[in-house]
Amino acid sequence: MHTLLDMRGQIPVFVHLTDASVHDVKALDKLYVEPAAIYVMDKGYLDFFRLFNLVHQKRAYFVTRAKDNMAYKVLGVNEVDNQTGVISDEYIKLKGYKSSKEYPEKIRMVVYEDFSTSTVYRFITNNFELPSLTISELYRERWSVELFFKWIKQHLKIKSFYGTSRNAVYSQIWIAICTYLLIAIAKKKMRIEQSLYTFSQTLGLTLFEKIPINEIFNKVDATKTKSDYSMLFSPSDF
Repeated sequence: MHTLLDMRGQIPVFVHLTDASVHDVKALDKLYVEPAAIYVMDKGYLDFFRLFNLVHQKRAYFVTRAKDNMAYKVLGVNEVDNQTGVISDEYIKLKGYKSSKEYPEKIRMVVYEDFSTSTVYRFITNNFELPSLTISELYRERWSVELFFKWIKQHLKIKSFYGTSRNAVYSQIWIAICTYLLIAIAKKKMRIEQSLYTFSQTLGLTLFEKIPINEIFNKVDATKTKSDYSMLFSPSDF
């Protein structure tokens, strides 16, 4: 399952289901790339041919992590503030025989250390305007996709599948995603202040009640739920 999450509203704008044997990078072939948008992805989607032709050539931006064996040469260096965690900010050009042909233009590489874990990350991007620390913080937001999956599995009952056929599995996943979207849209339209989890649980309790949605919380005590969806989508680390 490949999902593109709009960080402006934590809403999935692209979902592509495939068999487990299909490589992650092939999902980029199905993606509609919006010019000037920034696409943050993990190393599983690192394919220089696709990044150049499907993202860069369409005037969009990408932020991802470099693989350990990436061969490159440094073209230029920007000044950085090491106290922010940024170790270096360089313009590079790929040196590998295949990768240099697939992505013939320069790339920016930001090396960042997470002080809390002493882990060093190498981020690559085709955006040369944003501050180096912003590039690092953008990649941090990729974790929201993992949290989205976790939320669906925990709260929309995909802890196990009722069938083993492809159609059964796909149907259950699509039902869960549609349910998530309907709840999120209703919450926004009705200006419900409670968390998305609280809202979804309350709808389940009042499923057969003839009560307008925007009046549900006048009749139900929603303070008894412990989970807080807003906290779930505020990751403090990678």
